[in-house]
Amino acid sequence: MKYEHVCVDAIECALPREIVTSDELEARLAPLYDRLGLPYGRIELMTGVIERGLWERGALPGDQSVLTADKAIRSAGVAKDKIGAFIHASVCRDYQEPATACDVCRRLGLSGECMIFDVSNACLGLLTGALQIANMIELGQIEAGIVVGTETSRALMETTVAELNANESLTRKTIKDAFASLTIGSGSAAIVLVRDSISRSGNRLRGAIIQADTNGSALCRSQVDVTAGGRASGQTMKTDSEELLHVGVALAADAFRRFEPTFGWSADELDRIFCHQVGRAHQKLLFDTLGLDVAKNFATLPYLGNTGSVALPTAAALGIESGFVQPGEKVGLFGIGSGVNVVLAALEWNKTLPSSDPTPPETLARFLALNQRQRAGSQYSPHGA
Repeated sequence: MKYEHVCVDAIECALPREIVTSDELEARLAPLYDRLGLPYGRIELMTGVIERGLWERGALPGDQSVLTADKAIRSAGVAKDKIGAFIHASVCRDYQEPATACDVCRRLGLSGECMIFDVSNACLGLLTGALQIANMIELGQIEAGIVVGTETSRALMETTVAELNANESLTRKTIKDAFASLTIGSGSAAIVLVRDSISRSGNRLRGAIIQADTNGSALCRSQVDVTAGGRASGQTMKTDSEELLHVGVALAADAFRRFEPTFGWSADELDRIFCHQVGRAHQKLLFDTLGLDVAKNFATLPYLGNTGSVALPTAAALGIESGFVQPGEKVGLFGIGSGVNVVLAALEWNKTLPSSDPTPPETLARFLALNQRQRAGSQYSPHGA
């Protein structure tokens, strides 16, 4: 999948204000931890996740997606009447129907001629949506499009904690499938893609390598539980984290063998990498297997957790805004999602357009310090774990 006329003029994100630390989460799990004799501190130790954010209770994903999409549109400087496709692509959405994209599009005041739909592809939702828009631009069907998503983890976190504490039949072995649920965080991100003839940045999306292994489709499954009356009672997720880790990285390795022949970029020639971030062990195995330098990666996981489909674009947004990416650099956008699916996209960066709503300096400083520690070899945790 290669493109000649597609540019990325904006990648923006928004972060929640309410924070729950892993220590606080484990305090809520005291009944389980004490019954099984689990050591406190294991979440941060095993995954590198120190904290994660939560949106306000009762807020719908679309409420934040409106704000994030508007921010991205203003940053790109693209006229709303030029936007021919609008996609909402997070795992979380407002309702079964209509598409969350419909209400978000209405609130943004986009044209009625805009193609509007939701995309669902687990943690690769936003990347998948971006490629759908890129295809339409390349075919000359539209001049610009935006993909946005907002992940909200409160329901999953609270349901998981309640079930783990209430189920006294659980053992150290059987709690493993729920462990990944404790790393999930909330976030929002948007990507604006435009035809090169109207681009203000010249940041060219060269294309993407796609690879799938659907034999692993049962390794991670999430669903909304409903009561007898049909009302949502909570969200659950079961993940075979270890098997998903190995299948996903092996699949990424297969895809990466086609990356250099397709785009002419070797592992050494990649200047910056933004990847979907699941845990410390996942990052290490992925970068070791693909022969990539971890110093080229922009880490966000310790302070955000696994934010699903918005994890990769959020890392890119923060990295770009902080100056981690410079003009002329070759950027890899590497995503692995349950299913199992892999997308390895190639982005040629030429110009960073100023954000319409800059991230607070203290927030950026925190992520920059985190990545300085990573480059110094101290992994993820500021505590040296």
